[in-house]
Amino acid sequence: MTDDEPAEHIRTDGGTAEGANEVALDPWGSSTIADYRKLFEEFGIEEFDDVLDEVPNPHYLMRRGVIFGHRDYRPVLDAMRDGDDFAVLSGFMPTGDPHIGHKLVFDEIIWHQQQGGDAYGLIADMEAHSARGIPWDEINEHSRDYLLSLIALGFDTEAGELYRQSDNDRLQRLAFELGGKANYSEFEGIYGFDGETNISHMQSVVTQMADILYPQLDDPKPTVIPVGPDQDPHVRFARDLATRMRFFKVTESFASFELTDTERPVVAAAYDAREEYAEDADVPRCGEAAEWVADANLDAAGLLVSESVRNSAVEKLKNAGMEPLRPRIRFFARQATDEAFEALIEEIDGEKRRYEQHIDAFEIDIADAEDLAREVEAHHGGYGFIPPSSIYHRFMTGLTGGKMSSSIPASHISLLDDPEDGYNKVKSATTGGRDTAEEQRRLGGEADKCPVYELYAYLLTADDDEYAKRVYDECVGGERLCGGCKEEAATLMREFLEDHQEKREEAEEILDSLDIDLDTERRGIAAEH
Repeated sequence: MTDDEPAEHIRTDGGTAEGANEVALDPWGSSTIADYRKLFEEFGIEEFDDVLDEVPNPHYLMRRGVIFGHRDYRPVLDAMRDGDDFAVLSGFMPTGDPHIGHKLVFDEIIWHQQQGGDAYGLIADMEAHSARGIPWDEINEHSRDYLLSLIALGFDTEAGELYRQSDNDRLQRLAFELGGKANYSEFEGIYGFDGETNISHMQSVVTQMADILYPQLDDPKPTVIPVGPDQDPHVRFARDLATRMRFFKVTESFASFELTDTERPVVAAAYDAREEYAEDADVPRCGEAAEWVADANLDAAGLLVSESVRNSAVEKLKNAGMEPLRPRIRFFARQATDEAFEALIEEIDGEKRRYEQHIDAFEIDIADAEDLAREVEAHHGGYGFIPPSSIYHRFMTGLTGGKMSSSIPASHISLLDDPEDGYNKVKSATTGGRDTAEEQRRLGGEADKCPVYELYAYLLTADDDEYAKRVYDECVGGERLCGGCKEEAATLMREFLEDHQEKREEAEEILDSLDIDLDTERRGIAAEH
């Protein structure tokens, strides 16, 4: 996507949801975002196009721009290509029937599983009860429906794991540990919680953090969480908590003093330029580097830093004076046990210097240092979590033109809908067509604003990119009229629902064989009087 590309015209074979112009990421609020580009600027979500060429056998949702963003997805891709362990996890809040919007996440989990990932699908029943007040008997029913559809679409239950939050004791223990690293001010800042927020709702958030890190309980591994962008606050919070749980912090350093993340590139540039200023380039001194940093054109070196950052780096270098400027890796003992700290010292090869709370190593690079610290931690009772990655898909527009909502039956097609009802809903859907057939032939349709075209791009054409593009081109070129287009889409939808529901029936036996309690009364509480 280019800067001058209209916001509503993201791809020729993918759509964009219509909605309010404001960008607000609320996991329990509206699931409509009008301008996805703002997410890159405001929240640091990265464009998926930047990594698309690195994806082996990309899913059609990736190719068509439906999956539009990611957060730190490259570690997962590296593991995928190299045949290393990685995982995928996402969850579903059982507040209603699973619908075609949920199918996006189902497909993303299954695709990652097919690429060799350990796959996890969870039912966020504690969230449904605490945040939405859904009764447990309804949660039981909806949970079964979500799991049946996930299995029917291809989830391999023998290779993956399905669970309910409220039934998973290991998850609850992890949530308890994570809760010790979270504080109330974060719940206020991230989620807008206040004095009226019930404790169970806050507990459900910590449980979701545990969900996101759960695949790494036995073995730290890159993990991707496929979600809509409204769930990004959860991902960011989980990444922070994963870091806080670590025994060691590993950074690059150049002298005895500490550097901030913004100062570090400045001092690294000074070291790289040592031949320009050092009396002895083999042993550049911090004081010499201070003078270079003070006068250097940092912008020309690609370092867009503020004057305050430059000045603070200069001050630290000046204070170090004649101390040699020398790259090293620094291991901080954040919360490591004494045994783990000693074990790390023993494992570091080559020249090293031990201090009370950290170790400097001179013959190891940052990637190997991270791996070593994680390995030592995992062998001494720590988790060694790798910050989880995420990918983000666009929301489907409702068939009535607004938000697709489980609470508005006409806006969505449930995966449980009678195939004829699905057919009729598509036939009645809003389109991006013109007012008259003559105008449509002359001006072409507006496929990028059409909920029916989204059905083709997101679901009905499956892996056939040529089919999806042909529908688009015929629409915007004026060859395709809305009546015939909806008839074609409605027929495909009926066929999809017929096939899916046959597979759901076959999945019943598989689901019943799993150790998942789907028929319980009010959980953990005595029946009401």
